[in-house]
Amino acid sequence: MRTLFSNARLVLKDRIINGSLVVEGSKIKELVANSSIEGTFDKVIDCKEMYISPGFVEMHTHGAGGFDFMDGTDEAFDTACLTHMKHGTTTILPTLLAASREEIMQTIDAFKSAKVRLVHKGPNLHGLHMEGPYLSLAQCGAIDPKYIRSPRPEEYEDFLTYGRGAIKRWTYAVENEGALQFGKRLCEEGILPSIGHSNAEYSQVLDAYEQGTTHVTHLYSAMSTITRKGGFRISGVLESAFCIEGMTVELIADGCHLPPEILNMVYRLKGVDKVVLISDSMRCAGQDVKESILGSLSNGQRVIIEDDVAKMPDRTAFAGSIALNDRLIRVMTKDADVPLYDAITMMSLTPARILGIGASKGSLEVNKDADIVCFDEDIRIQGVMVEGIGMFGNLT
Repeated sequence: MRTLFSNARLVLKDRIINGSLVVEGSKIKELVANSSIEGTFDKVIDCKEMYISPGFVEMHTHGAGGFDFMDGTDEAFDTACLTHMKHGTTTILPTLLAASREEIMQTIDAFKSAKVRLVHKGPNLHGLHMEGPYLSLAQCGAIDPKYIRSPRPEEYEDFLTYGRGAIKRWTYAVENEGALQFGKRLCEEGILPSIGHSNAEYSQVLDAYEQGTTHVTHLYSAMSTITRKGGFRISGVLESAFCIEGMTVELIADGCHLPPEILNMVYRLKGVDKVVLISDSMRCAGQDVKESILGSLSNGQRVIIEDDVAKMPDRTAFAGSIALNDRLIRVMTKDADVPLYDAITMMSLTPARILGIGASKGSLEVNKDADIVCFDEDIRIQGVMVEGIGMFGNLT
């Protein structure tokens, strides 16, 4: 199948150009500026000066469309993944919350099944993100504290063996007993270790970073910040993320978890190649509801939805976002004053590189996978293509 996209505004890594793009099979085969492409095509799509960008890479989401991945069913995975896809996501890491061993194993099984079932029918399921259970009780946020504990080799080796090839990322608190050994094991397994739900100090963060933990989960949320000890100021995880130049971070860019000026500040200070946009969305993303459940229906926690965000019932903290990825781009460009091409890079190429798939995904380049999103001036998704197959809208 050879498809021509003409009359488009192509969102590249550092600029936007008027031009045309050719997809052949599963790959991008040609890309030209300000001119038409001659040849024979099976399909020609006039983009009518809309944007064509690389597909979005979502590193941290709990669900969407009425389902949480922790439900552990085919319906949950299919509905949540397809809901994300319709909002521009072409690669996704379903996220597991701290839970019982049985629920974790069930969700791993459901992921393995979905990865096969959704080939050529939905977004690329790159792998699972484990958010816990090795977190800090002092920074548990919306995660049920009864499931939080320090890492034990006999337990995590069981998870690693059962989830080998499926688990691609793991968030943990680096200050816990046994955490440094755990972080090393993740690196040995080729799993991205990430600091999150952590009460660590700078020295502990630095030790973990030097041993391979180079990413920070949802910056500003559920992490330590500067404190005083004997009058001296001690940096927490938040300050460490800025102080350690090579550390990459992710932002819940829904416009609620962080105000636009902070989103802009992090973008300027860390740079586009070290900032990832995430939704951290829960099951009610894409729905119009007033209440929902974070985690599985059987063992999750009740949350309320108001002010465009999910909150704990006592309204003392957020419980996750209800945003999907097109909203993140909208917030970054229209509220946080970030250029569109940089916002797209933080939603595509930067996470792809961090996950080790940047050679094939994350940007519009010849011979990369044809993961493509088409959207208008208001960042409303008009079509989605995954590895050359039109999945939604006018790209089908």
